Amino acid sequence: MAKGGGERGTLLPVSADDGKGNDGGGGGDDAVLFKGSAMTRRGGAAALSYMACSVLLVMFNKAALSSYKFPCANVITLLQMVCSTCLLYVLRRLKIISFTNSDPSVPSDSLFFVPFRLLLRTTPLSLAYLLYMLASMESVRGVNVPMYTTLRRTTVVFTMTMEYFLAKQKHTPPIIGSVALIVFGAFVAGARDLSFDARGYAIVFVANITTAVYLATINRIGKSSGLNSFGLMWCNGLVCGPSVLFLTYIQGDLKRTMEFPYLHSLGFQVVLLFSCILAFLLNYTIFWNTILNSALTQSMCGNLKDFFTVGIGWVLFGGLPFDLLNVIGQGLGFLGSGLYAYCKIRGK
Repeated sequence: MAKGGGERGTLLPVSADDGKGNDGGGGGDDAVLFKGSAMTRRGGAAALSYMACSVLLVMFNKAALSSYKFPCANVITLLQMVCSTCLLYVLRRLKIISFTNSDPSVPSDSLFFVPFRLLLRTTPLSLAYLLYMLASMESVRGVNVPMYTTLRRTTVVFTMTMEYFLAKQKHTPPIIGSVALIVFGAFVAGARDLSFDARGYAIVFVANITTAVYLATINRIGKSSGLNSFGLMWCNGLVCGPSVLFLTYIQGDLKRTMEFPYLHSLGFQVVLLFSCILAFLLNYTIFWNTILNSALTQSMCGNLKDFFTVGIGWVLFGGLPFDLLNVIGQGLGFLGSGLYAYCKIRGK
């Protein structure tokens, strides 16, 4: 492990600065994917890592909530937060990782490993994360996997809006066109959803709004706070963990969890374990991808990975009869996502 001399000892990339100065004529992490590309190799790695984690997490959450019919989505959220925070604590205590852009071997003079002023500064991000987690977890329950992924694609519109209001960021006509194509495809795909559930659809759209706020907040606070991806995750856990614990207690979710018939089932426990592990990796890759690329790129990655989510979800969980209109809508959505990816990579 490298120490001092300005070198970092972290095993994973955690900020937009990690790896800079290594290109050595275009061969390092900051080198572009190919000649003329606007995306770096690290940006591409972050995007692919996020998509892989996201697909797997949706499958395990869907298995817990639908296949095992676990009634308490908030308890899963709480377990994911507790596991993530505990893992971060152990890694930081062992000086394997750092919560700031400094060497992990440097001792921290703060009780929480980060200055209290930074903890307060990241509170808006933590609250946005809390809403995002609760809404996203509940939205998986009421809608089948193919339609869930279809409706979630409309997040890009909310994200683009939030980026404009928070960062005054404007986008080129090809980018706007690709987003419009995605949204149009989502409406076409959902036009004849035979399993329509108004409450389920409403919760998904609430999840879309909270996701957009969360991603835009990451882009705004994450780059200015001095904290890396692990540090932002740590602050989220400290602020949100007690809130979710209180919420699950007053709603009676903890009692219902103890009475859940499959609580001691090995299969259910394995599903929960992988859900917690993947939630940790997903949160890390969300920060990494959003800071390296952008909030809109993060949303678009969510659309690109839907191709695999829809296919796997259709096979494993079903819930959506074959319908030509739905297939056309899905195809339009994927076409729009591909167009955005092309424009992003080519720098248009």
